[in-house]
Amino acid sequence: MQVLQSPEYVQIELGDRSYPIVIGPDLLDALASRAELPDAASALIVTNTTVQPLYAERVRAALSGKYRSIHIVALPDGEVHKDWQTLNRIYDALLGAGCDRKTVLFALGGGVVGDMTGFAAASYMRGVPFIQLPTTLLAQVDSSVGGKTAINHPLGKNMIGAFYQPHLVVCDLDTLSTLPARELGAGLAEVIKYGPIYDMVFLDWIEQNIDALMSRDPGALAHAVRRSCEIKAEVVGQDERESGLRAILNFGHTFGHAIEAGLGYGQWLHGEAVGCGMVMASHLSMRLGGVDAAFVERLTALIGRAGLPVRAPVLGADRYIELMRVDKKSEGGEIRFVVLEKPGSAVMRGAPDALVREVIAHCCA
Repeated sequence: MQVLQSPEYVQIELGDRSYPIVIGPDLLDALASRAELPDAASALIVTNTTVQPLYAERVRAALSGKYRSIHIVALPDGEVHKDWQTLNRIYDALLGAGCDRKTVLFALGGGVVGDMTGFAAASYMRGVPFIQLPTTLLAQVDSSVGGKTAINHPLGKNMIGAFYQPHLVVCDLDTLSTLPARELGAGLAEVIKYGPIYDMVFLDWIEQNIDALMSRDPGALAHAVRRSCEIKAEVVGQDERESGLRAILNFGHTFGHAIEAGLGYGQWLHGEAVGCGMVMASHLSMRLGGVDAAFVERLTALIGRAGLPVRAPVLGADRYIELMRVDKKSEGGEIRFVVLEKPGSAVMRGAPDALVREVIAHCCA
């Protein structure tokens, strides 16, 4: 598959808060040339202890001609650290360096870093600009795009946060070369998601190219990232604050978030939980008459080929339901699920507890 020779662009259309997603190889070193970078005296690069030795100094060097002072804060790595205590490290760094309300934050890392940096940017001095520099596949195709920022609470995932858009997203595809295989698979879960909810042609393409994606073929990864971002841009442009259509992007997430919280954050990667959650959501969709057993088997097989779990952990139906009632999509105590009304189209709706228990029992067997 052809390798990108020059960057490609996907635009998020949100009026005066519109911004581009730039996709391509070797983009970090040219950061300072981006016209979208806000002018400021100082910048803070927020990263984690895994990504810091790989890219932090490189980004600092790239930005040195743009900002007079550039600070770095490295957070502990992992979903288990996506909490108030770790968030405060960002505020400590900002306040300790005397950063003002024009200071630009750069989120250099995966989804956890991006979510926390965005939340810090939304709330520090009531809002400072930030840039997303996602270094994982999951962050490039999903979490860095669309302005959802949050931290976790022991009772629920991403329950404390804000909608706050970045000025720019830069997806340097070269960073995927240092991604552990397990993290690559977790990112593929979010790529696969876009097929059954929005684009069956893309699902066909993923099935045909899953081996190339798993082996990190540059052309395949470039297409997967671009098409995923295009779909998310189309959805977010119509429904920024998830009042309707945008909820379909949470396919598999209601079950998945329950798995993450029930096992303890960090036991399964977010993408692993979402992959398994999509299997569970497809079974619920089948019981609600949206798809047939053949489609469920097809989607389950693809998720398995991506190296993702397709059997749910045994938490007990009562515990699953308890955790899912805390989900942000719940209304008046009713759990709301993203289900497939047909292949390529999703809706959000409630489901009888008895049906949900059937799904849990089947998928945990």
